Amino acid sequence: MGLRIISGELKGKRLFSPKGVKIRPTANRTRESIFNIIAPVIINSVVLDLFAGTGAFGIEALSRGASFAIFVDTDKEALSVIGKNISDCMLKDRIRIIRTDITKKIIACDKVHPPVNLVFMDPPYNKKLIKPALKNLSGSRLLQKNALIIIEHSFAETLPEYVFEYKITDQRKYGKTLVSFLNYMI
Repeated sequence: MGLRIISGELKGKRLFSPKGVKIRPTANRTRESIFNIIAPVIINSVVLDLFAGTGAFGIEALSRGASFAIFVDTDKEALSVIGKNISDCMLKDRIRIIRTDITKKIIACDKVHPPVNLVFMDPPYNKKLIKPALKNLSGSRLLQKNALIIIEHSFAETLPEYVFEYKITDQRKYGKTLVSFLNYMI
């Protein structure tokens, strides 16, 4: 069926996805389940899509009423695909794309007002990238208090109830994937 936008003003829009297995987009069904859970916080939110891959999460949020989205990835091919998807969806005035490695350095982004209140993180599975990404995200000072952070990861990469300034509030299983919902407590 392919990668597509599930709901909102861009409902049904197909998204570009790179060939091969280097980038693993969140399945449409899993993304739809996540968005059903977070529906109350999407309208007018500022979204940060980390390990953005195709940009599907951030674009879905914009389609459903988010005001702005920041896409972060390190891979040139992923950034190119995100750019194509943003252009094809005519969202250039509501986004920013940043090439950086959140696991190694803090995001420098001074043009986000108000602060980010919704984050989606889908790092490569079982590479121990979640904790360093969360630490650097906290240091970036992009997040508003009680921001919602959603992390898609494998069962093998468990998270303690508290990770730095974040508290796990919910976890959901989707096939072989675990989705953890955290709140930023500072």
